[in-house]
Amino acid sequence: MAAITASMVAELRGKTDAPMMECKRALTEAEGDMAKAEELLRVKLGSKAGKAAGRITAEGVVTSYIDAGVGALLEVNCETDFVTKNDSFLALANAAAELIAKHNPADIEALGALPYAQDGFGPTLEEVRKGLIGKIGENMSFRRFKRFADSGKLAAYLHGTRIGVVVEFEGDETAAKDVAMHVAAMKPVALSSADVPADLVAKERSVAAAKAAEDASVAVAAGKPVQSDEIVAKRIEGGVQKYLKEVSLFNQSFVKNDKQTVEQMLKAAGTTVKSFTLYVVGEGIAKKVDDFAAEVAAQVAAAKQA
Repeated sequence: MAAITASMVAELRGKTDAPMMECKRALTEAEGDMAKAEELLRVKLGSKAGKAAGRITAEGVVTSYIDAGVGALLEVNCETDFVTKNDSFLALANAAAELIAKHNPADIEALGALPYAQDGFGPTLEEVRKGLIGKIGENMSFRRFKRFADSGKLAAYLHGTRIGVVVEFEGDETAAKDVAMHVAAMKPVALSSADVPADLVAKERSVAAAKAAEDASVAVAAGKPVQSDEIVAKRIEGGVQKYLKEVSLFNQSFVKNDKQTVEQMLKAAGTTVKSFTLYVVGEGIAKKVDDFAAEVAAQVAAAKQA
């Protein structure tokens, strides 16, 4: 069984906001599997255990470029927040987004090979990146990008430099920009309930079923009647449908007017949203957390054996 360290407990608590001891118990039960422990907490504590799951630890910026119906969204990572405010780093990120839109590179490697010069470095974007690493003294990398073309109109919204959204639409530009801002705030995973990825639906159904099973066990232990299979099935399906409404863009309450859904707002504005792309800096990147207590203990043990 994997050793449960203080840093693992702290990481799970940071993701879930669950009490420290609950995090430790979940990690122990999951034998150190972070994803399984998080799911166990959701079963035990309900939806609040997932509210901090989107906290991001990696640094960097998201930037966009749009011109005449062609655009790009790009994430560039670095090591510290300090570098995200560096003019040379920001110039590199903005230039790269423009190069993506204008030259349509196939991947990160092809992007780096495009002609570009800045701060005395070049002649390619990759050489500028390497030059700035030496100049600033910190690693930086192009993580991901998406190019948009031949899809109608584009609208973008940047929340500072950490969240970026591009919306493909037909109709009113103001309404589309409002949707982009809404996406940045509410972070839907799909346009409609039907578009939510099957693996996310299956996971939510599993969590709802596990919660129902746990409630049944509690009822039995307390000598209370257990809900019928029919009621449990309806309860699980109700939980899944609630989740689908919460994570699908069209079903969400519009952030600027919660009396109407996004779909209703778009209909009133005569606007159709075809797709959206959302980037959050560091999304999915796990930042290394050192367990200093364990490290010191190991050093002490080694010194005693010497």
